[in-house]
Amino acid sequence: MDKLIEEEVSSKRKKKTYLIIFIIIIILAVIVWLVRFYFKPSLTDADINTARVETGIIENTINATGEVLPEFEEVLTSPINASIKNVLMDAGNKVNKGQSILSLDKSVSQTDYGKLQFQMESKENEIRKLKLDLEKSFFDIKSNNSIKQLRISNLKDAVSSAKRLLKAGGGTKEDVERAELDLKVAELEKLQLENEIRSKQQTMKIEIREAEIALAIQRNDLDALKRKLDLADVIATRPGVITWVNKNIGSSVHEGDALVKIADLSGFKVAGSMSDNLLDKIHNNMAAIIRIGNTQLRGSIVNISPSVSNAIVSFDIQLNQKDSKELRPNQKVDVFLVTATRNGVLRIANGPAFNGSNLQEVFVLKNGIAERRAVKTGLSNFDYVEILSGLKAGDEVITSDMGDYKNTKTITISN
Repeated sequence: MDKLIEEEVSSKRKKKTYLIIFIIIIILAVIVWLVRFYFKPSLTDADINTARVETGIIENTINATGEVLPEFEEVLTSPINASIKNVLMDAGNKVNKGQSILSLDKSVSQTDYGKLQFQMESKENEIRKLKLDLEKSFFDIKSNNSIKQLRISNLKDAVSSAKRLLKAGGGTKEDVERAELDLKVAELEKLQLENEIRSKQQTMKIEIREAEIALAIQRNDLDALKRKLDLADVIATRPGVITWVNKNIGSSVHEGDALVKIADLSGFKVAGSMSDNLLDKIHNNMAAIIRIGNTQLRGSIVNISPSVSNAIVSFDIQLNQKDSKELRPNQKVDVFLVTATRNGVLRIANGPAFNGSNLQEVFVLKNGIAERRAVKTGLSNFDYVEILSGLKAGDEVITSDMGDYKNTKTITISN
């Protein structure tokens, strides 16, 4: 009997425990429902940025950096080793062609110029002396040749006389042979002298020519130094604006050192640079977009540097509107190089909501409710993202960063 009572009591306790657990579960479910009902995620219009899906052009771009430079900039360098004597104009000043900007102390170069003049005069005198010596030597050789010719004539007469005497019985055969031998020796000596004359003529021409070449070199050096001295008074070769000038009066400068930079600010170009990892994606005539604040300018690549420095490749961009008022010398700008273009596609303004992945989720706003939706994207640039699927024209999408709501399906948007 006691055993039946215990089983009945135990059964009642179990039922009571199950009932309590069920009631607790019901209460928790109600609490969760109330929390979700009363604390449903919500945002205001001021908390988000939105954009509508539209049909238009999309351009895929790669990013680069750029610097605005004058389309034409002339660098005036020092023509001589000198020191800066006087600076007449400062950076920012406009100059006209022929206007003096800077002058150098050219006293050392003027001294060198005087030395070159004396050296050239000495070389001219040396050439005149050489011509006189050579002419005298040639005259002496010709005189000796004439003497040889007279001696040969005399020896021929001697040979004839010896033969006549031998024939008349008044001479000997040895006298004839001796006379003939003397004649042959004289003829050989004359032939040797004639060869010497021809050689001397060639030598004269070569020596005089060498001296004239040396004189011409000195004359060219003198003329070059004269031009450099004339350029030591640095003047503008064309109108423009001075962008830089070496103002260190008294400081030494070497030949070729930059002194002044003059730019034509009526037109600009952009010097771009980017990682060499993307070198295979760029080419000449490639379209480029230059962003200056809220302004966009267009252009194209006209030159790509063949060398790479510190893993950076450089290129020049010619602007379609190179005289835009937004352009300033040495201004840093964002450059976007267009790699592909598509017309008549669905696109939406780019924003933090788009992370660059082709498949992602965004919130579509309708009647005050933002609903999570999966979309597929295509080309993208700084301004727009191409929509391949998941959205249609006219859909309003939240473009703000919604990372805090990645586990939320819907969000209430209040005014």
